[in-house]
Amino acid sequence: MSSGAADIAKLAKTAFQNSQLIPSSERVTALHSIRTELHARKDAILEANKEDLEAAQVEVKSGRLSQSLLSRLDLVQGDKWDSMLQGILDVAALPDPTGRVSYATELDDGLELYRVSCSIGVLLVIFEARPEVVVNIAALAIKSGNAAILKGGKESNRTTRLLSQAISAGLAKTSLPDTYIQTIETRAEVSSLLALDQYIDLVIPRGSKDLVRTIQQNTRISVIGHADGLCSIYLDESADLEKAKRIVFDSKTNYPSACNAVETLIVHESLLTTIWPEVANVLLAGNVQLICDPPTLTALTMMVPQPQNLNTHVKSSDAETYDIEHISLTLSVVALPSLSSATEFINLHGSHHTDCIITESEPNASAFCQGVDSSSTYVNASTRFADGFRYGFGTEVGIATGRIHARGPVGLEGLVTYKYKMRSKDKAGHIVGEFGLGKKEYSHKIISATSVPF
Repeated sequence: MSSGAADIAKLAKTAFQNSQLIPSSERVTALHSIRTELHARKDAILEANKEDLEAAQVEVKSGRLSQSLLSRLDLVQGDKWDSMLQGILDVAALPDPTGRVSYATELDDGLELYRVSCSIGVLLVIFEARPEVVVNIAALAIKSGNAAILKGGKESNRTTRLLSQAISAGLAKTSLPDTYIQTIETRAEVSSLLALDQYIDLVIPRGSKDLVRTIQQNTRISVIGHADGLCSIYLDESADLEKAKRIVFDSKTNYPSACNAVETLIVHESLLTTIWPEVANVLLAGNVQLICDPPTLTALTMMVPQPQNLNTHVKSSDAETYDIEHISLTLSVVALPSLSSATEFINLHGSHHTDCIITESEPNASAFCQGVDSSSTYVNASTRFADGFRYGFGTEVGIATGRIHARGPVGLEGLVTYKYKMRSKDKAGHIVGEFGLGKKEYSHKIISATSVPF
């Protein structure tokens, strides 16, 4: 085991423990301090990101890195930088997720019990590319009172290193330890940390299904994450044409390499000669490749006039098509006879991430949202909305598709747990031996409380 990794884990645990009596307001101060440091170091960070991109482009040409990972690496693309800094402010402005009472009761006269939210401890977060994730997760960890160790992809090491330095510099100007947020760079360190369950309390892998599964199979520490972003849209028999074209096109083309981009389109059989060809035309015009089952393929070959790129952008599906996360301008398409068959198909082939129905039927919308077993289910809205920032969480550490603890975009609420606090106000204290048959009975009288009074 790497002694360096063990030292990092110990420092993180100590930083967490030493921060427990620091007022939560100091976490907000720390976030503003970090944002100031990042802003001051912008030019150097973006220059490092440029160097990472140039090196990554060589890897893409050699086939050792995918184009989708390259696009995620770019910190200048669109409004990534500004959104990253704004995300810090958004998180800082959110209510403190710790110290909230979700249950309070009086067991006996003067014996009070409170269930109160608290920080989890030390987080180990492992992700690929996307250097802005370093800042996103640091902000959420600090706000929720957790220490964190972050490992980005090696392709973003230059950028990550400078982002980490800015975060440490920001923390150093507060009463929080500058070891509260640390970064590592090697797989060997990850392997060592995964064995240190005495220091690490939660692992959050954010990346490919292979990354997530490898982490899950190699640690005793609790893991939250998602193995795939295999999202589906179902065109219900009552679907509106214009809604279908807008929503499907946005879900596929807005950011094809994102985990919330649609990967499978399910078409109700009654739409094969009406709405489906119109939707296909829009997708083909947007350079989307369609992998179709026989009914949807036949419907396209009968189109008049036929799209110019029909022969180059449309091909037949096979048994494995609907289990693929394309993360590119490729969309799997299948025709099914009913809402129930679509629901069954999604639950079988999807990854329980985000799925949408396009419909004008309220009963069908309700049945879809209830029957599809995914962390997010939508009616007439792009799957790309599955995001912590868009949900109002400020940002997210990732999207969880499991069923325990956190589910969907994981923001502050997913980074806290709870503990029970009990207080006896009796002069002699309370003991269990006074309760039972023929003795005292528990009153279990609900207490109205938003915070613990001790």
